[in-house]
Amino acid sequence: MPEIAASMESAVLSAWLVAEGATFSAKDVIAVIETDKAVVDFEAEAGGTLIRRLVRDGTDVPVGAAIALIATPGEAIDDVDAVLAHMGEASTSAAAPSGAAADSQPTPSGQDSAARERRFSSPLARKLAREAGLDIAGIAGSGPGGRIVRRDVTAATVASASPPPVVAAAPAPIAVADAAGGTVDIPHTRLRRAVAARLTESKTTAPHFYVRGTARVDELLRLREQINDGAEARVSVNDLLIKAMAKAHQAVPSLNVQWTPDAIRQFDHVDISVAIATDRGLVTPVLRGVERMTVTEVASSVRDFAERARAGRIQQHELEGGSTSISNLGMFGTEEFAAIINPPQSSILAVGAARAEAIVVDGAVVPGTVLTVTLSVDHRPVDGVDAARWMRAFIAVLERPAQILA
Repeated sequence: MPEIAASMESAVLSAWLVAEGATFSAKDVIAVIETDKAVVDFEAEAGGTLIRRLVRDGTDVPVGAAIALIATPGEAIDDVDAVLAHMGEASTSAAAPSGAAADSQPTPSGQDSAARERRFSSPLARKLAREAGLDIAGIAGSGPGGRIVRRDVTAATVASASPPPVVAAAPAPIAVADAAGGTVDIPHTRLRRAVAARLTESKTTAPHFYVRGTARVDELLRLREQINDGAEARVSVNDLLIKAMAKAHQAVPSLNVQWTPDAIRQFDHVDISVAIATDRGLVTPVLRGVERMTVTEVASSVRDFAERARAGRIQQHELEGGSTSISNLGMFGTEEFAAIINPPQSSILAVGAARAEAIVVDGAVVPGTVLTVTLSVDHRPVDGVDAARWMRAFIAVLERPAQILA
């Protein structure tokens, strides 16, 4: 099972597309894998023959665990069970109870004792270790069979950069009687665990700072009414805000970046993630090249993302990349909040509800509609003055929204 996404611990082998004994070519899709947030076509790296499936459809498999035995083109395997035993894998086929063959077994023979000492690691873990200047052999693995995965390298990186912790005595546990009559434990979903891991990583590794702004949006709301007048597909305020973000990113390109261990990566196009709430949890698919899209194209793409997200059909590649995100809670009446950055992006815009307020214009108090937004920014690639310039540009677009259609 490959480590398809960052912080991925396991995935469901949703469906096999190649039968046992069948041959396949490089780039052929041999299985469908469902991660915490997406459905992914698993392509063969090279041609071969699928000798035996080791897990059944619908099995949740840890990253690094074996899912099938394959042979190179023309290779003959006389005793499949012996080969699997030599590799330390169970010899039962996918016809066995779900997941039974996915667990790595101890190698049976003395000659394979060295195999038990080998340190296995995922390609992503090796890459991150190299970037952090760490020796992969010195990192303890928490994956199947001691395999070193991404979370192990992340923990080792944090540990190497942190001072020794201050050890304090843990308080004794206190038993609390439940006078109300019981509680209910709701098991974590795969998506909830993934979101928790990503956001914890973000808050502990990316130094957040916050820039807030308030815009008068009467003209923006009138523009939306004009666009939707007689239109079959409606445009939301959020769609207009996404376009305004792209305009601000073009005006202040120092915000259109990601932080990497070796450099600040700057983009010449604006890709924006859109936070979408589903029954399973939050997903953030990426709109690519927003600066080239019309408002109606943005609206259509966001609707498509929302429909497929709620059906669990977002593809993994649609969740990757981008320099910023938008999270809007205005429809719930929330006036203001701050969001957590979606790594490796450098910022996220939190949008509150538009509300009627008294506004001072040229010394006179007049009624108006205002909107408060908060930009959370990663201070590693972005300086405060650049974030302030971005907010000024963004507010200017909202208050003169004809720029959105240009």
